[in-house]
Amino acid sequence: HDTAPHSPSPSNDLSEAFITAAVLDIPDRGQALQLVNCGHPPPLLLRGNRVIPLEVDQPAPPLGLSDLAESQLAAQGFPFEPGDILLLYTDGVLEARDEAGAFYPLAERAAAWNGTGPSALLSHLRGDLLAHTPTGTLDDDAAMVAIERLRPPAQRGAAHP
Repeated sequence: HDTAPHSPSPSNDLSEAFITAAVLDIPDRGQALQLVNCGHPPPLLLRGNRVIPLEVDQPAPPLGLSDLAESQLAAQGFPFEPGDILLLYTDGVLEARDEAGAFYPLAERAAAWNGTGPSALLSHLRGDLLAHTPTGTLDDDAAMVAIERLRPPAQRGAAHP
């Protein structure tokens, strides 16, 4: 949901304390989700061999900065079909750098993954992310969550198209 809060400056200026957030509603039924994005990196939808960033049309500012920019929280719908995997992540994943200073190419690496299931995706990306950094460690906090839309129980045993 949210990244680590950005700490206030030493002068205790609370105008610099904010949190980015992606708020999701994934109903048990149907094939869609609702997303409100408050300055957070866009979730990635993995569908087959495609990676689709879920960019909302009306993003809100990070929480704690709403006084500085006029906005309304608006949920936007996106398809979330059986077999799709939704990948949420914090900016610490994107900001991991290699020896040359290049950021971690999460969408590209997720697109190259050819496994199955959210646990396997997270395991693969974690290993790849740590291998991307020169020391095998991260300088910032990082988190990833993967959610798969399962087929309805009556269809799980059926052959895949």
